[in-house]
Amino acid sequence: MGSYLWWVKNILIAVMALFFLLFGIETLIGAFNLKNPLEFIMYFFSASLVVLVSLVGILYPAFQVRERLKEKKRHIDDVQI
Repeated sequence: MGSYLWWVKNILIAVMALFFLLFGIETLIGAFNLKNPLEFIMYFFSASLVVLVSLVGILYPAFQVRERLKEKKRHIDDVQI
């Protein structure tokens, strides 16, 4: 089902991405409390970028695990025939 290092790597990527997703959402919410419009724009776009990159960091391990599980199921089906 894969080496332990592969699982640890994907879980670590997902956990770090989840942390940065929460950080980005918190920064995005905090941007709306700013009074200076230029600071708001800067915080808003930077927080949006952090959120988007974090979502990719969460989707990457999800697709990797999905493909690994489909490959394992395909291998089990081939052996049973």
